[in-house]
Amino acid sequence: MNKPKQLTFPWNKANKSRFENFYFESSNMEAKDALFSNADIYLYGINKTGKTFLLQSLCNYYSNKGKSSLFIPLKEVKSLGSQITDSLEGLDLICIDDLHLVEGDKGWELALFNLINNCLLTDCRLVFCSSLNSTDINFALKDLISRIRKIDQIEIYPIKENNLSNAIKFIANSRSIELGQREVDYLINYSERSISNLINLIEKLDQLSMELKRKISIPLIKELTRVE
Repeated sequence: MNKPKQLTFPWNKANKSRFENFYFESSNMEAKDALFSNADIYLYGINKTGKTFLLQSLCNYYSNKGKSSLFIPLKEVKSLGSQITDSLEGLDLICIDDLHLVEGDKGWELALFNLINNCLLTDCRLVFCSSLNSTDINFALKDLISRIRKIDQIEIYPIKENNLSNAIKFIANSRSIELGQREVDYLINYSERSISNLINLIEKLDQLSMELKRKISIPLIKELTRVE
């Protein structure tokens, strides 16, 4: 029986996340190289640096290669119970977001420990993400601490101030969205300067522009941000 490319679960929403649409500056090239390797990795960094986007992009990348994958956002699924991780080791890739959220939950900690051990036997790749370095997560299960800290730890850095303009232009161009320099400067000066927020804002601007049949302009940006 052929394995499904991406398993379907209630929390899995269709997304168009792709590596081609992520702005990798020089400080994050190590993370890019690691994502394209076959190694288990642990990505960490402050909130809204695009970690979730990268996990979703990796799952889509595997799917396009005909390989099976599953994205597990612990913020959304923790309440469903740790049994959702049972018998997943037959997949090619499992991406687990917000790992720190199960700290102190003995059921989840044991389930993840067992998942790691089972994946070692089947060569299923594991990629974890968290806003915390693994050394700052105090799992009750010491064996889980040991397993997690053996995985390569790579930090995702926020975009530097002097690269924000290039990042916005890249994000817009990769989506075939026309954005002038005045609009770029306005976004930098009057919006939250995180990659996640900029991607979200530019995509919403594009949608609003198409709905209203208006060119993206500063008045349109003001209109969108006023609504939000």
